[in-house]
Amino acid sequence: MRLVLYLVGSASLVLGIIGAFLPVMPTVPFLLVAAWAFARSSPQLRQRILDHPVYGHHVREWQERGAVSRLAKVWAVSAMSVGVALALWLGIAPWIVAVQAGICAAVAVFLVTRPET
Repeated sequence: MRLVLYLVGSASLVLGIIGAFLPVMPTVPFLLVAAWAFARSSPQLRQRILDHPVYGHHVREWQERGAVSRLAKVWAVSAMSVGVALALWLGIAPWIVAVQAGICAAVAVFLVTRPET
């Protein structure tokens, strides 16, 4: 099981690194998964994530208080809204857009009700 968690953490870390350079891909959610997996498989790697000068604060705030910054909330809700609007503009089947919009709305409600950093 430890190997599986290490692989999950490593894959999440790679996706988080990619997300740091691609504006359409998030970074911190992948780092959260990596920190969780590394907590059970490689505490040293988890600590390196928590000590990161840019992203460590966000991961610690989530782990300690379930908190998300206001800017992250705005960006996430905006990105989800643009995604739903783009699906409508592309003419994707209405039922698919409705499912997408419902999931995005549920995620947005969860996100905006989290404490702020």
